[in-house]
This record gives sequence, structure tokens and C-alpha cells, in this order.
Amino acid sequence: MTKEIKIFYSKNLLFALIIQKKFVTSALFHNFALNNEKQNDMKTIVIIPARYASTRFPGKPLALLGGKPVVQWAYETVAKMFEYVYVATDDERIRQTVEAFGGRAVMTRADHKSGTDRICEAVETLGIAEDNDIVVNIQGDEPFIKIAQILTVCGQFSDLQTQIATLGIPFKTMDAVDNPNSPKIVTDNNGNALYFSRSVIPFVRGTEHGQWLAQFPFLKHIGIYAYRYHVLREITQLPQSPLEMAESLEQLRWLQNGYRIRVGITEEETVGIDTPEDLARAEAMLAAGGNFPSH
Repeated sequence: MTKEIKIFYSKNLLFALIIQKKFVTSALFHNFALNNEKQNDMKTIVIIPARYASTRFPGKPLALLGGKPVVQWAYETVAKMFEYVYVATDDERIRQTVEAFGGRAVMTRADHKSGTDRICEAVETLGIAEDNDIVVNIQGDEPFIKIAQILTVCGQFSDLQTQIATLGIPFKTMDAVDNPNSPKIVTDNNGNALYFSRSVIPFVRGTEHGQWLAQFPFLKHIGIYAYRYHVLREITQLPQSPLEMAESLEQLRWLQNGYRIRVGITEEETVGIDTPEDLARAEAMLAAGGNFPSH
């Protein structure tokens, strides 16, 4: 039977979880406890952006997976750990669905160009955030998001210098490394991103291409983000950058403007639902116990 433990210190969320009789913890718990005197006014706000309009899969947040709307899966996972959880949407049908399953939703404009802009408006509308609070962006079309992933990305803020955090996962096959739809990350020795690219980076000189993975630990980007609230407000005011437009990767706008992105490492894969075919695969994974393909 699944058990949960939530521990709160002032406005800080300190937590450990017991899941299926296995104790799961993180440096987040330890470091937040050590730093609570400095961070005792910091809270974590989780926003799940969800749009009805989609070229490849209109209405996907409301599509049923295992008898529940796709957006409900992510919401329920996150709500086990966090007090402040909201779905940000521009569609009344999504708002009504979220409230029907007991969730909270906030309406946003329909003309946002990115999920980052949408969550910024949502937090501003809620009016509950202070400058150093953490805002976490959880994708509503990733129903199998794992607790360990959220722990890892939030754990990066135990360092008070962290501005933005995201996740990376080691690649397991060169075919996956070569896929331009799976952005690669290179980091410095402190775990800060140096660059994100759809190209294979770095180039491994003097080795056959098929053997590159044996020579270098290529890192795949997982698009879960968290931001200090004041940083979130700043980056949504930036114009698109040349690197962002070249690669079609929004995070390059932040890097090119001098912001630091801390990369936490996870071993947990995500499964996004972008098409009806993805939904069918997710149903099959659910039936098989949530087993994911290699990445």
C-alpha cells in the first residue's frame, strides 16, 4: 500500500516519501533542512500549462488515459507533494474538467507563444509568489511524470545561486542520440548548462560514430523546468535570440542572455503525449505496468 509523508517547515516544503514500502528521499530534504534559516520564507508553486488547441492532437489534456483525463495524471502526482498546484489554461473546458476532479485551475490568455509565458501570467494572476519562491513548470501531457524527477529538479534550489533548473538523463543508444527531436545538453563541472542542441554535441574525434556513446556520456534534455519567480518574470520579457531561433529551443534565449540553468540528473524517463498514436502507446504502457522504452 502506498504511504506518503509530507513535512512542512514554515512556508518551505520539506518532504520525504515512502512509496510502495520503499523510502525515497533526495538531497533536497537534507539541504533544505540545513538551509531553512535562509529559505524559510520560500515556497514552491507548481503550474501545469494545458492548452486545448493543438495541431497534432486537439484536446489532448482531456483525452482519456486509463479512464482519466491526461492532465489529471500529472496533477495528482504533483498534488501529493505540493500545497500550491494549479493548471494554467486558456480553455473553459479544461478548467471545468480540472475542477471536476478536485483540482485548481487558473485562466490565462490564449495568445501566449510558450508555456513559460503562460505560467508566468498564471502566477501573476494568483498573486501568491514572492521573488525567491520557486515556480515549477510540469507538462500536462506527460502523465507518467515521476516523483523522483520532481525531487531532483527542486533539489537544485538548495543552492541559493540557482536561477533556473531542469533535468537531463543519460542516453542509452546512439540512435537516440542522433534524433534531433531529443535535444542534447553539455554542462560545466558544476552542473550548469553550457549549451543545448538538436545536433550531436560534443563531436567525439577519432572514434567511429557508432562507438561515441562508449566514449562520452551524452545527456538528453527532459523539459521539466523550475525558476526563481523573479527570474521567471525577467526571462519572459526577453526577445527571441538568434540561437533560440536557429535551434527552436527556448532555453537558449536564457543562456544567450547570461542566465544560468542548473541541470539535475535523473534516471527516470518521461513519456510525452503529442499525438493520438502516443496516447495509444501510453495506454499500452499503462497496461504493462508503466514500462518505458530505452532512450
